[in-house]
Amino acid sequence: MTPGLQALLAFAPILVTAILLLGFRLPARTAMPAVYALTAGIAIFAWEVSFNRVLASSLQGLVITISVLWIIFGAILLLNTLKHSGAITKIKAGFVGITPDQRIQAIIVAWLFGSFIEGASGFGTPAAIAAPLMVAIGFPALAAVMIGMMIQSTPVSFGAVGTPILIGVNRGLDTEALGAQLVSNGSSWDSFLQLITSEVAIIHAVVGTLIPLFMVVMMTRFFGRNKSWSEGLQVAPFAIFAGLAFTVPYAFTGVFLGPEFPSLLGGLVGLAIVTTAAKAGFLMPKNTWQFASPDKWPVEWAGKLEIKLDKVDAKDMSLVKAWVPYVLVALLLVLSRTNDTIKALSKSISLGFSNILGEAGIGASIQPMYLPGGILVLVVLATILIHRVSLKNMVEAVGESSRTLLGAGFVLMFTIPMVRILINSGVNAADLSSMPVAMARYVADTFGGMYTVFAPAIGALGAFIAGSNTVSNMMLSQFQFGVAEALGFSGALMVAMQAVGAAAGNMIAIHNVVAASATVGLLGREGATLRMTIIPTLYYVLFAGVLGTIALTVFGITDPLSL
Repeated sequence: MTPGLQALLAFAPILVTAILLLGFRLPARTAMPAVYALTAGIAIFAWEVSFNRVLASSLQGLVITISVLWIIFGAILLLNTLKHSGAITKIKAGFVGITPDQRIQAIIVAWLFGSFIEGASGFGTPAAIAAPLMVAIGFPALAAVMIGMMIQSTPVSFGAVGTPILIGVNRGLDTEALGAQLVSNGSSWDSFLQLITSEVAIIHAVVGTLIPLFMVVMMTRFFGRNKSWSEGLQVAPFAIFAGLAFTVPYAFTGVFLGPEFPSLLGGLVGLAIVTTAAKAGFLMPKNTWQFASPDKWPVEWAGKLEIKLDKVDAKDMSLVKAWVPYVLVALLLVLSRTNDTIKALSKSISLGFSNILGEAGIGASIQPMYLPGGILVLVVLATILIHRVSLKNMVEAVGESSRTLLGAGFVLMFTIPMVRILINSGVNAADLSSMPVAMARYVADTFGGMYTVFAPAIGALGAFIAGSNTVSNMMLSQFQFGVAEALGFSGALMVAMQAVGAAAGNMIAIHNVVAASATVGLLGREGATLRMTIIPTLYYVLFAGVLGTIALTVFGITDPLSL
């Protein structure tokens, strides 16, 4: 099979997904079973992957699906609990107290609070938490999902306390061989990884500063009364200020402290600065912008998750008390990722499956208390006591949350197994590389020296397929490094562009869109979300690619650790 045919067949599931979701506007619940069947067929008949391995990969995907659904359930349950306790009513009033302008609210909730949550937890948690919170304070469900997906960009490379770098890049590169070469050159693996971290932080800081502006401009264009780009541009000074309030401490943390805390500290520092500035009226727009009243929204904007706040009495709820559950979520997420004792305790409950159906390397595990879902459920239990939620209200909250999972579960039980088949296709009788690597290699061979412009897009493609920056880095970091060696460029910078692109690709990752949509009861509109989020994704990967190419070619960056 020629490289071109390999690339075409490997790309077929992605192409068909795009045609069905974006072209024919089919809901994911209809499209993804068909794409799963197509992927399995290509793996078995073209890649000569054994049926047993395809089945094992599918079972692996189902285990991962349970983990994702657990996170969704925890996020929805917390929201419904806070709705019934009156906390959401108070939180909404608090945001209006800072500013009634919903452009500014989007920046504070999504960009800053969401980035902090991404730094603590990752794995789609920010969208699962921020999207329903935005719906609760008056955003259309479709707008909330779009904005929630746009969080999945700048902070993602250092999400979950640096997991995409510490696990993704570490496991994605041949650390043994490269480590020996580094030592022989008088360096070390730790220094090389820190160089990659610094370059990832700097590229993200330059490109990501404009993401808050993208959020508000797209929000006013697609969801405003006047469908206006200019109404979003009116807050450009404040949006860019909010971008810098996050990216400056984020970049310094990445360069000087490493990959664990850039998103955490950037979100925390930025939240304090921007909230204070908004209260003081600094750079605030002269006019106030809000969505039209819900009765004027198109039907497709609204989700099935109802947040009826008018029937909830919140007069005895203070703003501080209302926010305590979210503060607990952030605190427990950070402690469970940074404190060795708490981490070990939260991981002590684990259900693992290794070498499923005898297939080497195919395994999965569920750690319910370490996953954000377990932490969210713990916080729900604490909230019952703190907010004195009645048994009747909790039964309603659990019922509402459980019903929301049904549609998401059906879609994800096809989407994630499809992803695992693609990733695990490298073991086959035809001696072919895995499908994602076959696509990437063809692009590299086709574009040659111009490949550097497309390096972030390859990372984004990996994340689109896998729904994970970490997995994209594991799949493609060694490939990107090898291309850098062949072209005579910096290996560290090429891997950094891979990591940046993989972060941006989360904005269009199908199972992330499904998960975020589920939290607001908007399943079936995934194509509409993807048609919007592809815009900031293209901006991100092209800008990052141009920056990297300038660094590699114009300035001739070939750092001593590029090997």
